Amino acid sequence: MRKNESDPGSGSGSGSGTAAVNAAAPARSGTVQAVERAVDLLEAMADAGGTVSLSHLAATSGLPLPTIHRLVRTLAGRGYVRQQSSREYALGPRLVRLGDTAGRLVGVWARPRLAELVDALGESANLALLEGTQVVYVAQEPGRHSMRMFTEVGRRVSPHCTAVGKALLARMDPARAREVMRHTDLVAHTDNTITDLDAFDAELDRVRSAGYAVDEGEQELGVRCVAVALGGPLPAAVSISGPTTRMTDALLDSAVPLLQAAADALVDEMARQDAATA
Repeated sequence: MRKNESDPGSGSGSGSGTAAVNAAAPARSGTVQAVERAVDLLEAMADAGGTVSLSHLAATSGLPLPTIHRLVRTLAGRGYVRQQSSREYALGPRLVRLGDTAGRLVGVWARPRLAELVDALGESANLALLEGTQVVYVAQEPGRHSMRMFTEVGRRVSPHCTAVGKALLARMDPARAREVMRHTDLVAHTDNTITDLDAFDAELDRVRSAGYAVDEGEQELGVRCVAVALGGPLPAAVSISGPTTRMTDALLDSAVPLLQAAADALVDEMARQDAATA
């Protein structure tokens, strides 16, 4: 994230057992069981950090190993999964194109809510998704100040140094969040960046207790950000960011309930859309 003084354009994280339970369940009326199982396996791989063994999928999904093997080989043949030299399987590069396209559509859908946050608070508002072990910014509504924060849509960052990343990880079961962090390069972007796993676990406990996350200049000095995760199935978080001089504790106190309201509104809108297409 960087300061931008003149660019007016737009720019710019459930428990791991859920997919496992669904994978073993029979297909719902009107659906194709093989497709449901393949999607559940992809989600289970993402829950495990993006790389997993077939035996792990068998142990957690309840599906027979031959069934998992056929599904994974089919996905690998289409580029949605790839086999590692360790014989484990990882999410494949073809998913990136789907994720980028879906992310852009989510960003367009969320921008009116981000604009409301900017109108109320003045600072840049962001929407970010957790994809595997990275956070990707999918929408931003620029702040009203001449000196404002600007993050490119599509930018990918590690979750440990961002408020949106912390908020998203705090939604997870602690064991799953730690597994994601084991696959994350804990780079120290500033002296404030948390690079110790135990210290980061303690930070996530604070986020869970507070209901929101704060980036205290951990990605870039002089920048402060506060974020709230959406409560629905979409692994997304909304945030506002700005210079530390303007992002005072008083502003954060005002921002948190507005961020929570925006997150709840997005979840409600998504539920209505799902109900309309069911």
